[in-house]
Order: sequence, then C-alpha cells, then structure tokens
Amino acid sequence: MAEGEEKNGIIDSIPLFAKELIAGGVTGGIAKTAVAPLERIKILFQTRRDEFKRIGLVGSINKIGKTEGLMGFYRGNGASVARIVPYAALHYMAYEEYRRWIIFGFPDTTRGPLLDLVAGSFAGGTAVLFTYPLDLVRTKLAYQVVGSAKTQVKAIPVEQIIYRGIVDCFSRTYRESGARGLYRGVAPSLYGIFPYAGLKFYFYEEMKRHVPPEHKQDISLKLVCGSVAGLLGQTLTYPLDVVRRQMQVERLYSAVKEETRRGTMQTLFKIAREEGWKQLFSGLSINYLKV
Repeated sequence: MAEGEEKNGIIDSIPLFAKELIAGGVTGGIAKTAVAPLERIKILFQTRRDEFKRIGLVGSINKIGKTEGLMGFYRGNGASVARIVPYAALHYMAYEEYRRWIIFGFPDTTRGPLLDLVAGSFAGGTAVLFTYPLDLVRTKLAYQVVGSAKTQVKAIPVEQIIYRGIVDCFSRTYRESGARGLYRGVAPSLYGIFPYAGLKFYFYEEMKRHVPPEHKQDISLKLVCGSVAGLLGQTLTYPLDVVRRQMQVERLYSAVKEETRRGTMQTLFKIAREEGWKQLFSGLSINYLKV
C-alpha cells in the first residue's frame, strides 16, 4: 500500500508538460510502428509510380516480400520511430502550451473551434521544424528497393545500396547538400501541416462537442472522432504530401543540380502535367487504412 502511494506521489510530482511529452511520444511511436508496412508501400506509390502503383497494393506486397523479405516492409521504420516519438510529443505538448498562451495572453478569446485551429496549426509547424531531417531520412531509406541475388525482380543490388542506415543517410545528405539538403521538401510540409494540424484538431474538438456528456470518456468514441478528423485533414492536404516525397528523393532518381531543383509549386505542376492529377492522390487509399 505504501509502495503504491509512493509511486503515485512520484507520478504526481512530474510536471504536466513532461507527462504530455511522454504520453504523446509513446503512443505516437506505437501507432507508427503498427502501420509501417502500409507507410512503406505508400511512399513507393508516391515516388516509384511505374514500378509499384501499376501493380497495386497486393502486387507491391508480393514484390517487397520476394525482394526484401519481412524486414523490407520496415525499411526506414527506425528513422520513422526516431522521428515520430519527438514529433508526436512536441505536437501534443506544443498544442497545449500554445492554447494556454493564447488564453492567458488574450483573455477575451472565445474557447472554441477557432482557438483549437490556431493552436493546432502552430503546434504542427513547430513539431515539423524540429524533426524534419528524420522524415527526409525515412523517405530516402524507404525509397530504396533492395534486390536479392536469388530473385529476378528489378531492384537495387545489395552492393549498390546508396544509404546503409540512418546515420549513413544523414551524414551523406549533409556532406552533399549541407543543412539545406536535410530540409529539402520542408516547404510543402509546412504548407500542409499548418492547415492539416489545425483542421484535425478543429474537426476532433467539434465532433467531441456533439458527444453526449455520459460518453465523453468513452475511448472508442474518442478513437472514432480522432480517426475521422485525421482522415478529413489528410484528404484536403494530401497532394502536398506527394510533392514533399518526390522532392525528398529527387536526387536519387535524377541528375538535377542543386541550383536547378524545383520548388513546391513547380513540382506540383510537373507531377500534374507529366503523371496526371491522379498521381497527386497516389496512395491516399492506403492512408485511409492507416487512419
């Protein structure tokens, strides 16, 4: 009994922001790992259209299984988890902090959806800026389809792998392009994350307000509200996600020079012109499964 009270005392002594950091980080890491295989295939749909999108989800699963085995579905997941833990933690904690700052700084502010929209947008932007290089590394690692001498499936031979891990990818990218290279594609991320994060929190809070008081603490209802809010937010901003992915791996599939690289809008129009507007929503159905 005394031991239990002591543990509760330790937990109660932890600052609120620290609890928010731990809770957001752990849940984010678990969720990202659970959907890692779908995320890998989605990235390949977005960046290797001819090789993967045309063979569909089932064909892509079979191809990765044949060329890389079970671990192929988790290629780049280490960087994803390394990123999502601080990202989710910072996002959740920053949202609460921005919300408090707005309320204390502007006492007359109405505590409603608009407040949630503003706080959610700034929280999303803050989290992206602090963790973006890991997202870049995750995409570059996932983009590599490693071949096996035992198969005839088209892929990169093992001896020709460009990046051999998180540290190697990070260091090579930095040596080639400096800090700027580590933030390649960050612009569409920010363009997308501000409305996405804001809309997600807005829809979530708005749906919760329509939940009967007796069901406010129902975990299943919170899950439904969160899923629907995420789905709506991602659908509206998804083309920017495709643009970001293609900008991140641009140097891997073309010999484009640093000074001639395309910006966000140039890449967006290029995709629509050369691959069709449907490519801007490539992998969206997989995103629905993830949500």
